[in-house]
This record gives sequence, C-alpha cells and structure tokens, in this order.
Amino acid sequence: MDADVSLTVALVLMVGMVCQWVSWRLKQPSILFLLLAGIVAGPVTGWLAPDAIFGSLLFPMVSLGVALVLFEGALTLRLSDLRGHGPVVSHLVTWGALLNWLLIAAGTRWVLDLPWEIALLFGALVVVTGPTVIIPLLRTVKPRQNLANILRWEGILIDPIGALLAVLVFEVIIAGGSHHFWSFLARELAVGAGCGVAGALLLGQLLRRHWLPEYLHNVFTLGLVLTVFAVSNHFAHESGLLAVTVMGVWLANTPGLYMEEILSFKESLSVLVISALFIVLAARVDLGQLLELGWLAPLVIGVILLARAAMVYASTLGSGLGLADKALLSWIAPRGIVAAAVSALFAFRLEALGYEQASLLTALTFFVILVTVLLQSLTAAPLAALLGLRAEDRGVLIVGGNPVAIAVGRALKENGYRVKIATPNWSEAQEARMAGLEVYFGNPVSAHADQHLDLVGFGMLLAMSRRPALNALAAYRYQAEFGKGRVFTLRSAEEQDSSEKHRLVEPLRSPRLFGGEITIQKLSSMLARDWEIRTTKLTREFTLEDFERRYDGRAIKLFAISPQGRLWVYSDAARPAPKEGWKLVFVAPKAPVQKKVDEADERAAATAHPARLP
Repeated sequence: MDADVSLTVALVLMVGMVCQWVSWRLKQPSILFLLLAGIVAGPVTGWLAPDAIFGSLLFPMVSLGVALVLFEGALTLRLSDLRGHGPVVSHLVTWGALLNWLLIAAGTRWVLDLPWEIALLFGALVVVTGPTVIIPLLRTVKPRQNLANILRWEGILIDPIGALLAVLVFEVIIAGGSHHFWSFLARELAVGAGCGVAGALLLGQLLRRHWLPEYLHNVFTLGLVLTVFAVSNHFAHESGLLAVTVMGVWLANTPGLYMEEILSFKESLSVLVISALFIVLAARVDLGQLLELGWLAPLVIGVILLARAAMVYASTLGSGLGLADKALLSWIAPRGIVAAAVSALFAFRLEALGYEQASLLTALTFFVILVTVLLQSLTAAPLAALLGLRAEDRGVLIVGGNPVAIAVGRALKENGYRVKIATPNWSEAQEARMAGLEVYFGNPVSAHADQHLDLVGFGMLLAMSRRPALNALAAYRYQAEFGKGRVFTLRSAEEQDSSEKHRLVEPLRSPRLFGGEITIQKLSSMLARDWEIRTTKLTREFTLEDFERRYDGRAIKLFAISPQGRLWVYSDAARPAPKEGWKLVFVAPKAPVQKKVDEADERAAATAHPARLP
C-alpha cells in the first residue's frame, strides 16, 4: 500500500511538471492544463482518489498549499501601485471589484437558489483574475498598449485584493455559526492580523539586519509562512489564511525591504507544490453536481460575464475609452489560481459546518475557470482584431544594457520604435533609464520574466549583452515568442574562435547582427572614438550607391526601414536592399570619407580651407 501511495505521489508531481511544460510551449495559463489533468485523473478515469490515498492528511496538505498561494499573491500588492496606473485601474480593483462581487453573488443566488453565504463567497472567489492567467493571454491577444496596461495591472492588483475579500467573507460566514458572532469575528480578525504583522516584522528584521545568509532567505521564508499559518490557526481556528495574507501585504509595503528575491521561491518549490495541489483538488471535483445543474451552469457563466461588463462600463465612465475598448476590457477576465485554491479549502470547512451546497462551490468555481480560460483564449485575439484594437509589433526588446545596446536602442527610438532594455545589471539598467529607454531589470530568461516582462507590442529581439551564453539563451527562449526570423544575436570577440570549445550547438545559433564579422567589442571601440550611429533617407538624388560612395564602404549598415515603417535587420543571413523612400540606420565616422576625383583636387581642397563636417 505504501508503495502505491509513493507511486501515486510521484506520478502526480510528474504530471504537474508536464502540464507546466505544455503551458510554456503553448503559451497558455498553466492552471488550465493542471485542472484538466486532475479531472481526467479523478472523476473521469478514477485513477486518483485523493480522499482515499491521503486520508486525514489531505486537509492539512491543501491548507498549507493554499497558504503559499495567498502569501505569494499578497507579496505583490504594493499600495502605491493602486495610485500609479491611472484611475481606470484604481476603480477596477476597488469599488469596481466590490460592485462585481455583489452583482455575481446576487445573480448566482437568483439562478441557483444558493444560501446568501455561499453566493457571497462564490462571488468573492470569482472576481479574481490574476497575472498567471492574464499575462499569457495578453501575449497572444496583443491589444493596444493602454488596454494591455489596464488588464495587466488589474490582474496583478486584484489577485491579493480578491483573495483578502474572499478570506474576510469566509471569516464572517464562520463567525455566523457561533452564538457570539461579533466577539468570535473580532477574535478571528485580531489573531489573524496580529500573527501576520508579527511574522512580517520578524522576517523584516532578519533580512534588514542581514542575520540570515543569502542561501537561507527563500527556505526560511517558506518555513516562517507555514509556521505563521499554523500558529494563527491554533489560537483562532481558520484565521491562518488572513494571517499569511496580512504578512505578505505588510512585507510588500515595508520601505527599504527588497522582496524580489523572496518572490523567487515560487519558481522552484512553490511551482511543484501548486502543480500537485491543483491536480489533487481537481481530482475531487464531483462532475455529477455540474451535470445535475444542466443549463443553469452556463447561465452562471452568463451572470459572471454580464457582471464584468457592468463593472467595466461603470469603472471607465469619463475615462475617454471608446465602446470598443470597453468591450474588450469586459471580455478579457479569465479566472485563475486564487479562485481554484481557496474555493476547495473553503468547501472543506463549510461542509464540516453543515452547509449542504458547499461541495458545489469547488465544482462551480473550477467550471468557471475552465470555461473562461478556454473561451477567452480562443476568442480574445479575433475579437481584438475585429475591433481594431491589436497593437502593431513595433517594439524591440534588447538584451543587454552596455553602451552599444543603449546607442542602438536610442537610434531605434528616434525612428519611432518602442525599445525596452532587459538586463540583470543594475548600473546598466540605470544608464538605460537615463537614456530615456524602458527597462526590465532582471534576467530575461528567468521565470520572473515569464510573468512580469511585458512584451505586448514587441516583435523583435536583439541580444546584445557582453555574455554570449545569455545572448544564446535569450535567442533560443524568444524564438517561439517572436518567430525565428525576428531574433538576432551580436557576436562577441571570443565567439570568432572557430574551435569546438567556443562554437555554439546548432539549436542555439541565430542570425548574427550586422554581419558575421561585426562584434560588440568592435562596435564599442568605434563608438568610443570618432564614430556614431546615424540615420539617412534614400531619395532619387541620393541612392544606395551614392551612400556607399559617400562613406567609401566604411559605414556599417545596421537597419533598413521601409516607407511603411517595417524594420529590416542587416545580419549574416540577410542583406536588405533599400530603395528610394527607405531609411538607413548605420555606424560611420563623424567626418564622412568622400572619394575624390583625383589627388590634385584633394590637395587643392586641403590647402584652400580646413575640412568641414557636411
């Protein structure tokens, strides 16, 4: 029996990792594949029966997993962000979220005749979208920049806000079962908030005073979060969820505390735990309950979609957004991880309190997640195109923030292209910001970049860092994102060595920027002396041949821009042939070399007057 349990746990973990891989390959939210795998493993085939396998350990395991989900979500909520992204985002995640909650709760109660407690809790659960489902969808839909920013920041901010709302509603429902409602509720809130603040203060002091070695930051935080959750539950049953949420929010808003590294624990152990958690939760779904609802289940989806539309239109009054913009904002709202995790945990507890329809909460929430993710993944991009709201891929992502990368980025920006520098080097990031360029400070091939690097409107990658390995990895990683002919790397001097130890394997090779003989060291040396990046327009009077004669073949052509604004890259794989009306971006000496007719004219010009820059 023990061997069977070990095999089942191992297979669940492996299936979870396969689902994460499929999600990465297809650029769809991972929760979609995790829930589908769990439903197939559980109610469809009967292979996975969590209650029978895990027994009394199931509820504590689920509780600890949900605690991690809520803490990680709360750790992203910076209160300053509520004011930093325009009134539309602020309205959507504050009173707009409350309006959405009440509309969904009222509609669900009317459709399914649920008790008000269950209807209100369900409404609180499904107001949450979340970055894990929104960001992959935005990369596929590619809406205009203003709409992409609204949806992205709504997803990031509503994740912890919605979770906190759901936890508070749950606390009120639990308190409602007590004869001393107000004293019970006050005790739950006080213990939960107190333990959360105490845990945050303790971790903050340990980090600020450097009492923890670097390698213990992530695992110690993980252990402390679970301890705060358990201790809070010990003193006030069911207050642990509030405690970890408060702890995350407090840490996120503590001045001078750098929490980005702590967030990275989600990239390893947390990904594994969450993957297994959702497969196990989905395996417990009773599909018979959904089948019994019949046409009422799709009607609930209709209620949610209508509530979203009403909330969006109310939240965007006076914003200047058109009807098409509001329609797309109304349609894109897939539900995600918080709704799935918290609904299952709440159902456990409410069933124990005697709420007969509590088991429907999980099945209905999972149904909403699957339908909204599938429906909107398939239809959002065509709808954006139909409404004329898709962004042009005129953005260029540059890996590296060295002087060459910044100079190229500035030249592209001056020609009307959106440029973003991605670098893990702080000084490079600062230099790029001072040059007026957008910056992603971090490793562009990290899991953090997958979730937080905004690529809406970007269609090309130029890997120009001084680290050949990073360039190769970035090119390999973003080929699926931008397409094979839209990813380029700049050669480094050591890569010119043709020996096997310096040669990249075939799958990691990509077209070389500006030609195979051009290296970052060569360009850096030129720009440090008397060379500069220029732009010129080809005309009937000044053709490409005239350009070559003017600079005596010394100019290094970087880009060609068509009259329609399409960017063509000079590389070892392609040499564009620009014509009249095109622009050329190139590197050339500040004093252009012009061919002289003969040596006599050259000597005469030199003795007549000093050379002047044209």
